[in-house]
Parts: sequence; structure tokens; C-alpha cells
Amino acid sequence: MATEVKVPTLGESVTEATVGELLKQVGDAVAVDEPIVSLETDKVAVEAPSPVAGVIKEFKVAPGDTVEVDAVIAVIEEGATDAATGEEAGRAKEEREEGKEERAETPTPSPAPAASSDASQTLSPAVRRAVLEHGVDPSTIKGTGKDGRLTKEDVIAAAQAKNDGGGSIADAAPQQAATASAPAGERREERVKMTRMRQTIAKRLKGAQEEAALLTTFNDVDMSAVMEARGKYKDLFAKKHDIRLGFMGFFAKAACLALKDVPSVNAYIEGDEIVYHDYVDISVAVSAPNGLVVPVIRDAQDKGFAQIEKDIADFGKRAKDGTLTMEDMKGGTFTISNGGVFGSLMSTPIINPPQSAVLGLHRIEDRPVVVDGEIVIRPMMYIALSYDHRLIDGREAVTALKIIKEAIEDPTRMLIDL
Repeated sequence: MATEVKVPTLGESVTEATVGELLKQVGDAVAVDEPIVSLETDKVAVEAPSPVAGVIKEFKVAPGDTVEVDAVIAVIEEGATDAATGEEAGRAKEEREEGKEERAETPTPSPAPAASSDASQTLSPAVRRAVLEHGVDPSTIKGTGKDGRLTKEDVIAAAQAKNDGGGSIADAAPQQAATASAPAGERREERVKMTRMRQTIAKRLKGAQEEAALLTTFNDVDMSAVMEARGKYKDLFAKKHDIRLGFMGFFAKAACLALKDVPSVNAYIEGDEIVYHDYVDISVAVSAPNGLVVPVIRDAQDKGFAQIEKDIADFGKRAKDGTLTMEDMKGGTFTISNGGVFGSLMSTPIINPPQSAVLGLHRIEDRPVVVDGEIVIRPMMYIALSYDHRLIDGREAVTALKIIKEAIEDPTRMLIDL
């Protein structure tokens, strides 16, 4: 019996998605709930699972197609197995084998690894481009993505390892072939369609600039006290809570203090009204394979350091695996973005609409500062608060950032609510 696979519900107000890649091929056997197609929405990448066990009879879509919720994307012949597939599945398998034989018999110039259509390994467009650029053999790389799939980071890491002297002679061959395919001095261009998520990020950020009256205030923070506390308690913290004690927990709790004292920084404009919140839902900017995403730590004001650190670690892992959901990113009253992990010294972050403020963190570096009339070396960090000047006055923004600075420089304030 043939069963149709339809686009699943994608989340509140999301009615369509773009087909990212086909995770299976016609004739492949699939189990119940096994993903067969990846879909990209405005906010997250989701996968469409098979509702039954059987063999894929037909795909109704191709990568790049726009599909609506409940649209048919594939047909599965229910009950078929690898050992006994239908005639159509068998023909599809034979065609693939014949195609492999033809490619083996017909020599092709500069056989770049990413161009081969290996049925045992489906590569996303980003991964294929990375394989071509770095000249590595994808079959020799262990994938860290969901279900062992290769990610762009896996390819880059493998290329770096090869360049550092860890690559074999066999690994070097694809690189030589890829190099030979491009004549010296040739200028090349590649035109790639923006993913739906990247298009949405572009629209939202541009919309934020056009709609809000953006302004940024800066301060610097002496990280000595936090670094001392972290160094003193990190082992006990990890042993008790089974999670690493990082800096984000400190900044999240410091932000909760500031937003409690300056409620407008935790509010947003809706029409001709201002919406205030008696809770703090902190959106944490996390880097995902398809772009920046902002999952939400809900009720951060009521959570301890351990739970905040666990939430952040979970978000980071699921962002890399592509398993974040729409619910994870719904809402948020304030955002923290840490550009310091990439080496940023200073930046002017853009707010995440409809929010009115975002805190930007940056790298820690030793700098000379004056303390009690003497020049000393301290680990310093620049922090930035970008805000919507339509709602937040300069005095309020500076006050909020100053509260965060004081809480980080004297963490006891976070314990006694100062």
C-alpha cells in the first residue's frame, strides 16, 4: 500500500518551508520515523520523517522547492524491505548501479570528491562546497552531525588536520585533482541561492535598523572577580552539577538584576503601547550550520547558575545537530550575544525585534588600567548595550549597563540582590 509523506506542522504562523536536501533516494528502505527530507523554515531546519516502514517509491519535490504545510513530498510503498523491494525500487537500484559503472568506465577530468554522487553519503550544498574548496575525501571524514552526517565544520577540521601534516597520500590526490581543474590565475564566481533562514535573518536585521532608533552605549568590565570565582569553584561546580561553569551564567544573572531595576530595557513597543514583563526570557545567540539562531532561556530570573549553564549547553548542542524547535526560539524579552568567542574586541549588536535591547560581550584581554592611583594589568572586557531609543532613554541604557558591570566586578551583588 502506498503512503504519502506530507510536510509536517512547522510551528505557529509558519506556513511554508524550503526543501533543503533529500536524505534518502528512490528505492531506499526506510524505518518508521526515519527522516527522509530536510526542510528549512524562517527560523529552524526541520526534518520530515516517514510515517511507515517501507521503500521510497517517489519524491514529489526537489531541493530548493518551496512547499506548504500538508503538501505531499514523497510516496512510500508500505511494508517493503531491503530483501524484497518492489519492481520499481529494484529498477531504481539497478539504474544507480549502472550509473556508477558508466562513471567508472568513462574517465572524467579533475574528479573532485564533492561532485561524486555517493549513495551512501548525502552531502548538503554547504558541505559539498567545502569539500570542493579544501580538496578532501568526504568518505574518510567522520561526521559529527545528526545521524553521523558531515557538517561544514567537519570538512574544515579535516582539511586543517591534513595541512598540519596528518593527511595521507591518498588524501592528497583529490587536492591535486581539484587544483589542476582550476588554471592558474583564473577568477571564479559562484552564485548560491540564500537559504530561507538567511533571507529571514537579512529581512529582520534590516527591518530592525529601519524601524528602531538604534543606539549603542559601551563600558568595560574588570573580569578578575568572576575569573577568580570560576577558577576556585569550577571543579566543585562540575562535580555537583555535571556542567562546566562558564561566564554566560554570570552575565545572565547580572542582566536579570539590571532588567529588574530598569524595566524598560526588558520591554518592547507594540503598536502605540509599551509591553512590560515581570519575567526575564533571555535569548542567547547561538551559531548553527545555517546561520545565527536565538533560543530562549525562560524565566532566567528564577534559575540558578547551573540550570542556566545547562540550558545554554543544550542549546549549543542542538543547534549544531539541527534539532532546535520553533518553541525553543519563541518569545524572548532580552538578548545576549557573545562575539568574544570568535575574537571580537568591540561591536554594536543589533536588537532582535520586537525586543528593545541586546547585550554584546567580547573577548577578554589583559590591559593596563588605573586602580587606586596605580597602573595595573587586569583582564578586561568591553561590553555593549544596543537599544531602541524610542523606548529607552540614554540614562536608562547607561544605568542598566552600569549595573551589569558592577555585578560582574563584584559577584556578591548577585547573591544579595544589589
